[in-house]
Amino acid sequence: MTTTTQEIQKVEDQAVEGVENKRDREVFSPRADIFETGDVFVVVADMPGVAEDSVEITLEKNVLTFKGQIETPEREGFKLAYGEYREGDYERSFTLSEGIERDGIEATVKDGILRLTLPKSKEAAARKIPVVAG
Repeated sequence: MTTTTQEIQKVEDQAVEGVENKRDREVFSPRADIFETGDVFVVVADMPGVAEDSVEITLEKNVLTFKGQIETPEREGFKLAYGEYREGDYERSFTLSEGIERDGIEATVKDGILRLTLPKSKEAAARKIPVVAG
């Protein structure tokens, strides 16, 4: 694993045993990209069809989990004869290292794209060590 991705480790995509899906629909693991800048990590996840008020983000025991639900409109007056598009909800988890400042995590959703900003803790930030002639 490279040093840029050591701070955030992916939890294997999995169906969590014992977790009940309260909605009778499929749950997808959204694709995500992780970017690193000098003082933050940014996670960008695609969750098409998810509204801003349908996203839930939790942090428990170093595991950051985000979920998004899609509200399917009622289709009256016709019956689907053939469909290729599958609808479902989204859920994904990542394990955070100690190098992430928990209280500074921010999230935004726009047009079905979730953006999480994970600031690095002050202790984990890279710094230059001065050399003194001695």
